[in-house]
Amino acid sequence: MVDFGEVLKSVGEFGFFQKLITLGLAVPHFLMGTFLCSFLFVETDPDRRCNTDWILSAGPNLTTEEQLNLTLPREEDGSFSRCLMFVPVDWDIDAIRENGLNETTRCLNGWVYGNMLYETTIVTDFDLVCGKSNMAEVVQTVFMTGLLIGSLVFGPVAESFGRKRTTLLPAALMGIFAVVVGVSPNFYIYLVAQFIAAAAIGGYRMNSTVLATEWIGVSKRSIASCVNQIFQCLGQSAMACLVYAVRDWRKVQYILAGAEACVLLYMWWIPESARWLLGQGRTEEAKKLMYEVAAINKKEIPENLMDEVEGEQKVQNGGIKEIFKSAVLTKRLFIISFVWCCVNLGYCSLILNVGKFGLSIFLVQLVFGISEMPAHLLCILFLELLGRKKSLISTLLAGGFVCLLTLAFSEDNAVVITILVTTGKFFLNWAFSVCMVYIQEMFPTSVRQTAVGLAAIAYRVTGLLSPPLNMLAVYHWSIPTVVFGILTVFSGVFSCLLPETRKKELPDSTSDINGMGPNKATGSQFNMTKNSSNKSTRL
Repeated sequence: MVDFGEVLKSVGEFGFFQKLITLGLAVPHFLMGTFLCSFLFVETDPDRRCNTDWILSAGPNLTTEEQLNLTLPREEDGSFSRCLMFVPVDWDIDAIRENGLNETTRCLNGWVYGNMLYETTIVTDFDLVCGKSNMAEVVQTVFMTGLLIGSLVFGPVAESFGRKRTTLLPAALMGIFAVVVGVSPNFYIYLVAQFIAAAAIGGYRMNSTVLATEWIGVSKRSIASCVNQIFQCLGQSAMACLVYAVRDWRKVQYILAGAEACVLLYMWWIPESARWLLGQGRTEEAKKLMYEVAAINKKEIPENLMDEVEGEQKVQNGGIKEIFKSAVLTKRLFIISFVWCCVNLGYCSLILNVGKFGLSIFLVQLVFGISEMPAHLLCILFLELLGRKKSLISTLLAGGFVCLLTLAFSEDNAVVITILVTTGKFFLNWAFSVCMVYIQEMFPTSVRQTAVGLAAIAYRVTGLLSPPLNMLAVYHWSIPTVVFGILTVFSGVFSCLLPETRKKELPDSTSDINGMGPNKATGSQFNMTKNSSNKSTRL
């Protein structure tokens, strides 16, 4: 009998194949940030006026100043109204000049925009101004909801349909709806397209990370998750550069769709998880994949090693019920979900509370992306040096205490507070990377994707709660910080109840969880004493 970790050592724990698949699955994470361009890089209150070209039919030789004086009412400060116009009339120009226009109405023929930082945005293309000015914020809510639904749908179905299919499908949807978003003729089609694109992003982020992780040995297992996070940070920085160069949001969508199409050309090569195949009883398919991987890694599998995986393989039917039938798994899911919720609540609240720096929006976005990279690089190092448990506890406590430290300073100390909250964001980002690695190692293959999906749902819900939390600042600026700071510290304390999983092989079924203890050596938690008949073997 041999466990999957032993076979993986023979074919290479992090050989050329694993490096290729990790890089290939990480590239779409780089592109994901661009999906945010259309509603992040906008001017919510652009310089504008009602389109009153109707008067030109009566007076084609009117200057712009004359046209505005005759057709637009003025505000109390003497400026032309940006949301109202005089009701059009069927008079000649002399009658209009003599009698003037007095009855006002909303803009009937759209708006004319000026002094724009961008060529076009969803605000100008869909006229999300005046009575529709809150629609730009609705897009963010719809996008966050799509991420949540994607976690709900694509997470659990991966247990039945496999890691590859539930990774390829979201990747394809991302490419398709990048185009649909760009060609949207109206705001409502745009909203639906962004919702589906967001659901695809939510599904891809989970499934691609799990697929890559299940092909990597214990010594390098944290790399897949952290590399994905690094690519996402690079994508945030690249997003700023792209929008700076291309100021038309529709063109940005087409560029994104083209890049995603290139990704799909090689995504079909990425194989299914052999670990999942074995859990489904598809032993021959798994063995064939292992031989192919060994060839790519230029390794030789011992002749008798693969023979030990012959025999009946019990199909593992995972799912939500299997998690909640186990008290151990239920406890782990509750704790890691609570931790993930606190991390996201604090992170989103900090992002929204870090004030204006007086710098270019492009420069700020570039710096934000670059500043998060060290957290993920350090995560790779410290996960192996300190382990998962200590890394998570230390980053949560550090992030929570640093955020709470801001309460020791008055609101006027903007520089000090900005430094502290940026430091807190750094630690919370670090904690997120640890969580993504940790949750995959605590749950068996039969329910791993379901557990990640359920935790991601909780994580996304708190993303929706962060804006209302920040609204409490109207009563006192410190309320949001107190709430997420204390919750983050509590989550660090609760993390003490989680097991250490460093250098331990991924469990395959819930029965294997009982063997996970602090003194188990690498891969040993799955080695079970052979029965006398040797009729069954588990990888």
